[in-house]
Amino acid sequence: MDYSQPLRFGALIDTTALPRRASSPQEAVAHATLSEELGLDLVAFDGRHDEAALDVWTVMSWVAARTRTIGITGLLDAGARPPAVLGRSAAGLDLLASGRFALALSGSGRWEARQAEGSVQLPPAQAAAALDEAIEVVRGIWAADEQAPLRLAGEHYHLDGAERGPAPAHTIPIWLDGTQPELLEVAGAQADGWLTVLGDLAQLPVRQKTIDEAAIRAGRDPREIRRLAVIPVSGRPCADDLALLATEHGISTFLLAGAGRDDLRRFAEQIVPAVKAAVAADRAARGQAEAVIPSLRVRRRRHRDIDYDAVPTHLARVEPGDAGYARVRSTYLRGGSPGLVLRPGTPDEVADALAFARTQPVKLAVRSGGHGISGRSTNRGGIVIDVSRLNAIEILDERTRRIRVGPGARWSDVAAALAPYGWALSSGDYGGVGVGGLTTAGGIGWLVREHGLTLDHLRAVEMVLADGTLVRADDTEHPELFWGARGAGANFGIATAFEFEVDEVGDVGFAQFVMDASDTAGFLRSWGAAVEAAPRDVTSSLIIGRPRPGRPTIAQVMAVVDAGDAGTVLDRLRPIAAVAPLLDYSIQILPYAAIMNVPPGTHAGQGEPVTRSALADHLTPELADAAARLIDSGEPYFFQIRAVGGAASDVPADATAYAGRSANFQLVAFGSSRARLDRLWDEMRPHFSGIYLNFETDLRPERVHDAFPGETLRRLRALKRRYDPDNLFRDNFNITPAE
Repeated sequence: MDYSQPLRFGALIDTTALPRRASSPQEAVAHATLSEELGLDLVAFDGRHDEAALDVWTVMSWVAARTRTIGITGLLDAGARPPAVLGRSAAGLDLLASGRFALALSGSGRWEARQAEGSVQLPPAQAAAALDEAIEVVRGIWAADEQAPLRLAGEHYHLDGAERGPAPAHTIPIWLDGTQPELLEVAGAQADGWLTVLGDLAQLPVRQKTIDEAAIRAGRDPREIRRLAVIPVSGRPCADDLALLATEHGISTFLLAGAGRDDLRRFAEQIVPAVKAAVAADRAARGQAEAVIPSLRVRRRRHRDIDYDAVPTHLARVEPGDAGYARVRSTYLRGGSPGLVLRPGTPDEVADALAFARTQPVKLAVRSGGHGISGRSTNRGGIVIDVSRLNAIEILDERTRRIRVGPGARWSDVAAALAPYGWALSSGDYGGVGVGGLTTAGGIGWLVREHGLTLDHLRAVEMVLADGTLVRADDTEHPELFWGARGAGANFGIATAFEFEVDEVGDVGFAQFVMDASDTAGFLRSWGAAVEAAPRDVTSSLIIGRPRPGRPTIAQVMAVVDAGDAGTVLDRLRPIAAVAPLLDYSIQILPYAAIMNVPPGTHAGQGEPVTRSALADHLTPELADAAARLIDSGEPYFFQIRAVGGAASDVPADATAYAGRSANFQLVAFGSSRARLDRLWDEMRPHFSGIYLNFETDLRPERVHDAFPGETLRRLRALKRRYDPDNLFRDNFNITPAE
């Protein structure tokens, strides 16, 4: 029976022998690194049977730090750790090893040793039942995307509201080691693989049959269970024997045990290629293709409108039920539940992902950094193409300060990469935002008044169009597409790389003021006037929360001064600090990269954000009064105004698809009720001159007209007709093709 699993080869290192020789602990690392150099897939450590052995978790952690590509596992006694602790330990190691860990558990360890440490010996049936519960707990800990705490009222383990997480870097396979019938039943019903030490071949078909029948009773496909075999080097394994084990007995992973360096080289360089060739030839002759069958846990959560079997096998993917789903399902504020997340790593893979998505009758979203307040980075039941793996940052030309950045990079990473050169790129006010979404819609950042929008620094963009064509657009090649990509790029394709010309920026002044804004309208007028009167090297923003009964309205004002001289910084800040009573403040001079520095994290938004966004030429008395009424209503729990103007307004309105060049301010409000916020915000519309799409969640058709007035929209619809006539990119602020 050939289960069609891809073949894998590795080495098994017995940690029980290591303490007997002074140099042997380092031999474990040497064997692992040699196995990686030889191209093997997996290194395993056996620490089950000797209490004097090196701790296998310590060995695996050390090896994970010294290797980069090879898979890592340890054969562990299932009862040696509480399963919740085991799950968190496994997830932590998998995160540190970038998704290279597999969990191998044994239900047949030396119970005498465990009794000496306080554990209780269980008969085989109860041990198998305990193992079954332990697996349920471990997987429950990994299911970080589930909101409810983990509860289990089992016979052997009881959890009453355990916290889930962390989610591992990938779906960690759980392999079981043992030959007792009860354990084989658990392997068939629960495990991702079964591990055996080859001995009596006559028993192998019987044990495989037990696993297969248990799998079928559980509703599983037996092909989803990987079969692993330990091959003692003392048995002088040969390619013909291993090929027969694969094609006749379903073994797909071979671990060479007891091997020295020469044995490993012979195995990797002679036996492995021969086995692969023989099995490939046998499968071709039988018309049997290599296949990986997703687990029943994953298949049960699939969406009926997506043809999962048609996804190109070379594309990295995440589905509901996979451990990594929690990290890609939602955005910063919006809860999502896509049916499939594709994670291409090259432009060609982006094209392949898009070709598949075109054939599916579901929504399509594109995700870069996952901040996506406006919502187009996720969906419910649809497909998300996540370009976060396209995150390279490259210096193309130091003389012209030309750089190349992937759409999946975060702005904190860009700022850190540019800092050694004394460069910076105005790019939002939060370093966790992805490059792709911000660049294609605008980019209002801390340096905007002096250096303009992010998209004003864009010199070329590479993009996969709706039909899968990869194009480069700049001022001379596809110039009209380049025009549209700067402001409405999400409507035409998926950007795979950006080329920017960045600015020379040294240390900057960064100020945070806490002010009494009880006279809210007066405060807004004074702050707006101070910002417009400030030199261009000053960019400021303010945030006001909900009023609290009996307490003054508080505003947090921030400002960046593009100067490293303390005297200049203080001179620039004095007019802003004087607009209202100052309650607290902080002023620092620090690198721009320090302001943008945000550690990586997982977005876990829930529900639907309710926001409204606008551009305004000036904070007129009428607009200030209207904004004060909005704030006083208590509906917005977060109200922000950011300065624009300056260099951003120097660019002609028709030079890019971003049309809001006259605006000196960008406003946004976050509320809890769509109806209430829309009513209050719409009353303010006469004072606005446009909207900024990245903060807007109102999908009424008139918002497209607000963002792209008159001739701008006509040109964009003509572009849409040319590059996306079937309107594939239609989710969120859709520009429909011209008739």
